[in-house]
Amino acid sequence: MAVIDWIIVALFLGALIGIGYSFSRKNRNIEDYFVAGRSMPGWLVAIAATGTSISAGTFVGSPELGFNTNLTYVMNLIGAIFGGCLVAALILPKLYNAKTITIYGFIGDRFGEPSKKATSVMFLLGQLFTSGSRLFIAAIAISVIAFGSIQFQFMVWSILILGLVSTFYTMMGGIKGLLYIDTFQTLLMIFTGIVALVLIACNLGGLSLSEVWHTLTAGGMVKSPAATGVAPGLAADGTLQGWVSGSKVQMFDPSIDFSKPYTIIGGLIGVAVFKIAQFTTDQEFVQRQLACKDVKKAGRSLVASQLLSLPTVLIFLSIGLLLWVKYIHAPSTDGALSEGFFADARDVFPQYIKNHIPAGVRGLMITGLLAAALSSFNSAINSMASSFVADLYLPFMARRGKAPKGDNEQIASSRWMVILMGVLLTGFAILTCVMQQSSGLNLVDFATGVMCFAYVGMLGVFLTAIFTKRGNNRSVLAALIAGVLIVIPLMFQKELFGANYIAWTWWCPIGSIITTLICLSGKATKR
Repeated sequence: MAVIDWIIVALFLGALIGIGYSFSRKNRNIEDYFVAGRSMPGWLVAIAATGTSISAGTFVGSPELGFNTNLTYVMNLIGAIFGGCLVAALILPKLYNAKTITIYGFIGDRFGEPSKKATSVMFLLGQLFTSGSRLFIAAIAISVIAFGSIQFQFMVWSILILGLVSTFYTMMGGIKGLLYIDTFQTLLMIFTGIVALVLIACNLGGLSLSEVWHTLTAGGMVKSPAATGVAPGLAADGTLQGWVSGSKVQMFDPSIDFSKPYTIIGGLIGVAVFKIAQFTTDQEFVQRQLACKDVKKAGRSLVASQLLSLPTVLIFLSIGLLLWVKYIHAPSTDGALSEGFFADARDVFPQYIKNHIPAGVRGLMITGLLAAALSSFNSAINSMASSFVADLYLPFMARRGKAPKGDNEQIASSRWMVILMGVLLTGFAILTCVMQQSSGLNLVDFATGVMCFAYVGMLGVFLTAIFTKRGNNRSVLAALIAGVLIVIPLMFQKELFGANYIAWTWWCPIGSIITTLICLSGKATKR
C-alpha cells in the first residue's frame, strides 16, 4: 500500500472514532445507550440496517459467489423483502409495543424470567459464531491487502486489528453514534462498489459489451458442486476442471432441488422464513427498529433496508462476474495467481484491489471494505451488550443487592460489557477460520448458514409467544436445545456424509417447524 492509501484509511478510522466520541456524552441512561430513547428517524435506521444486513459477506463473499456461480442469489434478496414485509405487518408491532430494551424482555413477559434468560443466552451464543464469521470474512481482504496472504497467522492479526477498532468506538457512542456511523459506512460501501465495478469494466482488455455478454451467457461456466475427485482449477490446456456449462447471468432457477440454495422456491419460502427468524429473534437487527420514533417508521425502515440491499448486493455480484470475464480471457495476466482463483476465489476481489487498483483509489476501496466489516461487527457488539446487561447482568446484580445505582453507573457498566463482547467476538472470529474450512460452504453460505444455530430454536419460541397462548419455561428450553441439535448435522453435512444434501436456505423452515411444535407442546402455566 502507498502512503496515500494509509492516510485515507487513517482519516476514515479517525472519522469513526470522532463520531463515536461526539455521541459519548449524549447518553443519559441505558435506554438512550441501547435504543436511542426511541427517537431516531426511520430513513437513518433504514440505511444503517442495510449495512448490518449485508456486512463484509457482501463486499468479499458476493464477488466470490459471482465469480463461481451466477445471479440466482438474487432470489434470496427477493425472499428477504417478502420476509421483511411479513414481519413489519404481523410481528414487529408486538415487539415494539412491548417497550422492553431487548426483544427477549418480551419473552420474559410472556413466559417468565427463565425463558427470557434462556433466549438471551441463545442469542449471545449464536451471535458469537454469526458475527465472528463476518469478521473472519472481512479479515480475508485485510490480510490480502496488508500482508499479501490469507495464511492463518496473518488472518489472526487482521481479525485483532478490526476487533480492536470497532470495539473502541462502539463503546463510546452507544446506539445513537452507531446509527450515524453505520449510515455513513453503508453509503461509503455502496459508492466504493460502484467505483470498483466501473474500474473493472474499463480494464477488460478492450472487450466490447457484446463480447462480455457472450462470455457470460453462451460461454459462461459455473463451479460444479458435484465435482468430486477433481481439483477445480485451470488445467494446462486452458480448460476448466470442476466447472460445468451454465449462463452466469441466470437469475431464476425454477428447479425443485433442496441441495441448491438459490432456487425460486428456496428464495420465496426458505429465505423468507430465515429472514422472518432474523427480523424477529435477532436483537442485532430488531434493535435498530426499536430505536425508531414509532412503530410505523420501524416497519417502513425494515422493508426499506431490504429494498436497498437488493441493488447493493447486485453491484458486488456483478464485480465477481466481470472478474470472471477478465481472468477467463487473460488467465496469464497474473500468472499462477489468477489461475488459483478458479480453485479458490475467496480473495479474488481483495487481490484485484491489491494488484490492479491505483494508489489513492486503493485506499478508498479499503475504506469501503472496512465500512462493510465494521458496520455489522459494531452492531453485533452493541446488541450483545444490550442483551447481556438488560436480561442477565442487571437482574443478577439486583438479586445480590449490588445493582448499579443511577444512570451514570449503569452506562459505565454497559460500556464495560461492550468491551467484553468485543473481546469475545474477536476470539470467536478466529475460531470460524477453522469452521468455514470444515463446512465446505462458500463465504456467503457459511456466514448466513451459521446464523441458524440460534434462529431455528428461537423462531419456534417467538412464534409460540406471539401467536398462541401455549408454551412454558420447559418447552421454551426444549425448543432452543432442539434447534441447535437440528442444525449441527446440517451445518457439517459435507464433513459427516461427504456431500451437502440440504442447502442452508431450508435449515430454518425445517428446524422451526419442529421447534415450534416442541414449544407448543408445553401447556401455559399461570403466572
